[in-house]
Amino acid sequence: MTSTLTDTLRPRMIKIHTSGEAGEMAALDMGDAQRPVDVIFVHANGFNAQTYVSILAPLAKDLRILLIDQRGHGRSTLSANPQGRRSWGDMRDDLAALLDVLGQDPGAKPVVLAGHSMGGTVSLLASRLRPERVKSLVMFDPVIMPWGVSLMANMPWADHKVWKAAPIAQGAIRRKSVFEDRASVMAAYKGRGAFKTWPDEILADYVAGGFKDRADGKVELACAPAWEASNFTAMANDPWTAAARAICPVQVFRAEIASTCRIGDAAKFCRRNRKGLIRVTEVPGTTHFLPMERPNLVREALTEAVA
Repeated sequence: MTSTLTDTLRPRMIKIHTSGEAGEMAALDMGDAQRPVDVIFVHANGFNAQTYVSILAPLAKDLRILLIDQRGHGRSTLSANPQGRRSWGDMRDDLAALLDVLGQDPGAKPVVLAGHSMGGTVSLLASRLRPERVKSLVMFDPVIMPWGVSLMANMPWADHKVWKAAPIAQGAIRRKSVFEDRASVMAAYKGRGAFKTWPDEILADYVAGGFKDRADGKVELACAPAWEASNFTAMANDPWTAAARAICPVQVFRAEIASTCRIGDAAKFCRRNRKGLIRVTEVPGTTHFLPMERPNLVREALTEAVA
């Protein structure tokens, strides 16, 4: 099984300055390079930009889409030290810095920020920093903890050891990181665990972009297990306030099964935004891997958001 690459897909390294650090954010630029960027798509924790290429490729004939590798993922070179992290503020600031860079392009316009899981939440947080650069938000099963849990996690005295002990974080730490080759990775992942509902083409894209070649001929996870685990434990984020104060349309697609979008009553969550800009849609039969299970829905939602 080979990964998806198209003639309109251009790998890029984009210099950004964030949190007193200069580095490069890797991206895949898809669509007509002569038009301004329409959509920035942000991946889930542990994934990478290429994971979503086959999902978004059909849009490239009409839209320009930038799929990014967040710090600690894919080909990005920004530092990724997991020690002491309490939130996704570093990745939020990275995305805001990227918006600043893109805003200098000729003909630049406000973009649609879209993302899956952590990527959706980071997009929401970044939109609060750069509201003038964001046309709308589209989030696919974003990570939003219940309001009370989120409030407690943001307290200065909050003990984040409880998050580190969570099974999902411990599972990330124990994750096998080195394989003989990408074919071995495919054989190990296909139809199993988190990848059970993934089409082969999407899994191949994830493996192609999510592993790096080693000098000994083997391949290794581009997202180190410790970094992936730190993203599961860095819960001092405030998506509730960001959603309440959003000044652009916000579309949330929530999975029906084991969703990480734990907002409770959707109508009540929407009413937190006094401008009435939030819509929440629960997608029947889907899990947290909603984009892989309903790619047509993803494409339709992004096309609508850009229009």
